[in-house]
Amino acid sequence: MKILLHSCCGPCAISPLSELQKAGHEVYAYFYNPNIHPYTEFIKRLDTFTQYVENKGVPSIINDEYELEEFLRRVSFREGNRCSVCYDMRLRKAAQVARKGRFDAFTTTLLVSPMQKHDLIREIGTAIGNEQGIAFYYQDFRPGYRDSVIISKEEEMYRQQYCGCIYSEKERYAKAGKKSKGDKR
Repeated sequence: MKILLHSCCGPCAISPLSELQKAGHEVYAYFYNPNIHPYTEFIKRLDTFTQYVENKGVPSIINDEYELEEFLRRVSFREGNRCSVCYDMRLRKAAQVARKGRFDAFTTTLLVSPMQKHDLIREIGTAIGNEQGIAFYYQDFRPGYRDSVIISKEEEMYRQQYCGCIYSEKERYAKAGKKSKGDKR
């Protein structure tokens, strides 16, 4: 099959790309990530992704528009449900690109991370695929996660420390339950 692989970054593309190619699929990597904050993080991930796919000779489609405002508009007052909003935005755009490019299916590197909500990704991807008239290709890429980490470190790739959005950045770096110095509660 000709598959469009939505990719959040270079390191996360390693295992899914390898698995899909081993299975005989023709794979194009696609970068679209309006959730990533701050802009400097977005650029680091974009650069690492671009270098990786170029080094591997993988055809790619890159949406380098920084659409943070649209992500924030959609997730505002839905912070507790932000992952489903984020998955929907990225998978919807991937499905549209895949349909327009006459791909057989689309999938995502989000499925390599043990921290992501696989059932939700599969549910949203399948629903969008049905709506857009293009198959969502589900494969649990998590068994390749450790290898992706090892390879990305060996290749000295930039590795992010949080999922990407401002909320995940806060969860990663803020001390849970710790009062700030100015908090008089």
